[in-house]
Amino acid sequence: MGQTLTGLLTSVRALAGRPGSPAPRRPGGGPDPALGAALRLCGDHLAALAASGPLTDARRTRLIASIGALTTACSTPGADAFDALLRTGQDALDTGGDAETRLALALADEAVALRARSKGAWRLRGRALDALGRGEEAITAYERHLALQQNPTASYDAERRIATLRAAGDRVDQALALFPAETGTLTAAAPEAGASAPAGAAGDPAPEAGDPVRKAGASAPAEGDPGVRLSRQLPAAEARTAFTDLVRRRTAELGTAHPAVRRLAALYTEHRRLTERDPMADPLLGGAEPIGVPGLRRLVAGRTVCLVADTPRTAAQEHRPGSRLAALIDGYDLVVRCDTPRHSPPAARTDLHALTLLGDTPWQGPRWDRRAGTRLVFGDPLAHWRLALRGRLVPGAQDRIGDASLRRPLHDPALLGLAPQDADPGKPASTAYTVLRLLDFLGTPARVDLIGFDGPAALSPREREWVATRTGDGNGNGDGDNRDDGSAGIPDGTDTGTDTGAVSGVRITLR
Repeated sequence: MGQTLTGLLTSVRALAGRPGSPAPRRPGGGPDPALGAALRLCGDHLAALAASGPLTDARRTRLIASIGALTTACSTPGADAFDALLRTGQDALDTGGDAETRLALALADEAVALRARSKGAWRLRGRALDALGRGEEAITAYERHLALQQNPTASYDAERRIATLRAAGDRVDQALALFPAETGTLTAAAPEAGASAPAGAAGDPAPEAGDPVRKAGASAPAEGDPGVRLSRQLPAAEARTAFTDLVRRRTAELGTAHPAVRRLAALYTEHRRLTERDPMADPLLGGAEPIGVPGLRRLVAGRTVCLVADTPRTAAQEHRPGSRLAALIDGYDLVVRCDTPRHSPPAARTDLHALTLLGDTPWQGPRWDRRAGTRLVFGDPLAHWRLALRGRLVPGAQDRIGDASLRRPLHDPALLGLAPQDADPGKPASTAYTVLRLLDFLGTPARVDLIGFDGPAALSPREREWVATRTGDGNGNGDGDNRDDGSAGIPDGTDTGTDTGAVSGVRITLR
């Protein structure tokens, strides 16, 4: 490989010429001389690779092969060197290194300069900028690509990335709106003698209205603040650092209980999710639509919800001909069932199926082939959760699948609207309890009822204590014998006691 790399480097430099001079034309009409700049960029990269020692990375080997193909195309009359240029840029991007990503961007710039209406060139430029964390510039490049793209199917990836990058930027704007003083720029070093004081120092004009820190009488920003404030224009890595610093400083100044700090923490969490992954369909989800917190909130808004326990007694009564329990369940807008059903038949109505991953290898369990409108999978760590979805989801068995933002609701303070110290410490929780906490946080269902959660399916004392705080008198004793839906005292033996109550607009009932 060393001789091949050296020989290729010699060929590239001979073909490209010296910097600042046009590439020599070949007999019979060679490629566009403008490609000389691209070849020089490739030559510089090859020189750096040659100096770094033996190559063992297969991706870099493929990149070297692409550079070789580009060199051949540039020296062959009539060859399509432009397509070879795009392939080289794509291989550089796929290699994944920082130097290779910068090379991909430089090649994309050369391609755009050669053909300003090339949708492939603009797509490569957008992807390279995206990989470098330059989101706003990437959006512009993606939009140019979409303006030239005539195939709607091929536009999906670009549209997805635009939506994700804009959503991440919106979280930054919302965070800055909470603290208007943060939109300025500070220098980290202390001002020199005679220099004007930095923003927030003594002698500043009155603080902007609406800044919760100034309203609370907090002190000016501490010494050592970053030189550049948080902005959606920052590269992704710098934006994450600035966002983290903003959360740290405001938490220290106001405390975790302050409403603005809690909202800031939620925005920070959402921003990190958006910058680390797409909230979009995994290609292996079998056509199911991913659903996050906003989508789930809309799904349950204003609807009556029942959680049905999977017990032999409940299953037998539900499917007995003429059963009042079956009629009762059928009257709800959303029927929720939890975990792997053992007693209910495969045809049992399930609008939302929730389950918790267990064990060290949760991706090796039985496949989730029972039909459900929406499937929520709770589990951690993220890698195991992803493997389980890819290994156990059955195409067509669900219309929607909960995305990663819903995989661990009891351990996510931002998701449940809690301060970090109030988050669940990680004690085992039943799936039904996790669903209840999630619905309580969403706050949009008209009513939430639990059916059959007694005996073997009873909630744990800790979980039942939490439910009791959401029901009538706080002791789990509601007015179950005076319900207005005619469901009290159901003859089939389903009346196991009823607790009713309301919180955050959600009525919770235990049957």
